[in-house]
Amino acid sequence: MTKQKVMLVPSYMNQFSCIGSACEDTCCSGWQVSIDQETYKKYNKVRSDLRPMLDKHVKRNRAGKSAENYAKIILNEDRSCPMLNEERLCSIQLKLGEEHLSNTCSTYPRIANRVNGVLEKSATLSCPEAARLALLNPNGMEFDETLEETNARNIITAEIKAASGQKVSELSAYFWELRIFTIQVLQTRTYSLADRLILLGLFYQKVEQYIEAEDINDIPQLIASYTNMITKGDLENILSGIPALSTIQMELLKQLADVRAIRGIASQRYLDCFKQFLAGIQYDKESKIEEISERYQYAYQTFYQPFMAQHEYILENYLVNYVFNRLFPLARGKEVFEEYIMLVIHYSMIKMHLIGMAGFHKGNFALEHVIQLIQSFSKTIEHNSQYVKDVRELLRKNGFTTMAYMSILIKNN
Repeated sequence: MTKQKVMLVPSYMNQFSCIGSACEDTCCSGWQVSIDQETYKKYNKVRSDLRPMLDKHVKRNRAGKSAENYAKIILNEDRSCPMLNEERLCSIQLKLGEEHLSNTCSTYPRIANRVNGVLEKSATLSCPEAARLALLNPNGMEFDETLEETNARNIITAEIKAASGQKVSELSAYFWELRIFTIQVLQTRTYSLADRLILLGLFYQKVEQYIEAEDINDIPQLIASYTNMITKGDLENILSGIPALSTIQMELLKQLADVRAIRGIASQRYLDCFKQFLAGIQYDKESKIEEISERYQYAYQTFYQPFMAQHEYILENYLVNYVFNRLFPLARGKEVFEEYIMLVIHYSMIKMHLIGMAGFHKGNFALEHVIQLIQSFSKTIEHNSQYVKDVRELLRKNGFTTMAYMSILIKNN
């Protein structure tokens, strides 16, 4: 009997399976394909008609020292994988079997983490089918314990150990409390999604102060206090007093978008969305930022907001998936507010694009446009570590890493 292990997954993972050539995008182009050492050895033993292709396109990664990044596939000029056949299916899988796929190809779009020894698996939304399943559930994201065979292939992206016997001086001892609180706030629909994000920012600003003062043992009390205030609505006066400054928002977001443009990393699907965003707010270099901001605000009020009032659960699900698969807020150790900043950056850039796209499509703005944007944004932006580093540097350099600026990015009226 095959041994199995417990695994925690968002419910959509139980429904996911690759739809192959029916997919509107391909995971076999647009980024580097890593080959692990064990798979590389298998390719050296291949004696089929695929051998010349493997010899030509699979090359040792001399700079890499990792067993996971032992070799790579040399892509075609259009950045597609040379192993794709005319039906956009993988020749390696068709002719040699799934066991000859590299770990990267075999596990995508799954993201595997480990928390206290328990495997957690979710999906990156750069896969269109995973994006649909994760985002289009109006009832919100739920999580299941399930079983997986112990010999199943996984690439562990990150790990947190927060054993119960750990000293309370270790922040990771409160990982589960912080994670549960974060997801509960994101799913509290008595507040707008913008207000939920601002509430989280106020909370994590406080957590950061506790960390600096070495008072982390007071975190459970802080969680209880914020839970009580959110339930009673005690923070509504603070939330209603935060202004929406679309001109400053437009300036900040334009700088972030320009970081992407400088890198030239975009897929065609993302570029299509970006062009629609620019056309939707009638962006041109001659226009003043105030004029662009007015058109941006018009697109928000006239087309985006009426649509999103019925579909805000999509962005809620995006944020919950982000929190789960990034081990938020402890992916970077104790820098919890910086993790919050990056969460807001991803959310606000997606929102910015969608506002412009809504202005472009007007009354025809639909779910398919939202899925295309989030999927292509994830593929273009979230899989590019240099972009994320550039964003962090831009924010630090301009002094934008404050709660005040985060509120500006989050809020629209």
